[in-house]
Amino acid sequence: MSAVKHFIEESVKKTEIDEYLRNEFERAGYGGVEVTKTPLGTQMVIYTMRPGLVIGRGGETIRELAVTLEENFGLPNPQISVAEIEIPELNPHVMASRIAAGLKRGIHYRRSGFWALNRIMEAGALGAEIVISGKLRTDRARYEKFRAGYLPKSGDPVTKHMRVAVSHVQLKPGMLGVQVRIMPPGVEFPDKVRILEEIAEETAKEAETEMAAVEE
Repeated sequence: MSAVKHFIEESVKKTEIDEYLRNEFERAGYGGVEVTKTPLGTQMVIYTMRPGLVIGRGGETIRELAVTLEENFGLPNPQISVAEIEIPELNPHVMASRIAAGLKRGIHYRRSGFWALNRIMEAGALGAEIVISGKLRTDRARYEKFRAGYLPKSGDPVTKHMRVAVSHVQLKPGMLGVQVRIMPPGVEFPDKVRILEEIAEETAKEAETEMAAVEE
């Protein structure tokens, strides 16, 4: 098997696992999964707002999930852990699901988009983008984009730090898609402009620390 084909198959399998977990733990506030293969098996971290619903009474639900993932998706010896989402507004899976739920209840797509964007930015995100696509107002499909903050489209920070999630909702006019992209707080960009006063202050603090160490 070629390397390209291998990576494609692994990406497809991860997407299928993500969709299965999203449908299975929608009530638990599913917020994504990290899958890492090790020599001893497969390490999985499921992020959710309600870990108790994923773990189950006495760990019964999570044991059944491990068996299902091993039999249906071919994951060798899955070791599953559950992590609670501390700030739901910075999780794109949670926000995409909230937007989709609002659209299903009949809330206007612009109101849903601006509401979610404001919540994300108020939580401290450096940037966010929400794209709602489908038959929004007419029979012809189109998309509406809501964007705020600093959100680069390419480069190393995007590859390493950008959080992306997609959700879908079936309405009478047709299927609508919701994509949420979030740049979390604390990310350092290589093109960030630094003011000379800040550099001078840092240099002065470093000099004071060195002098204090010499005096001791």
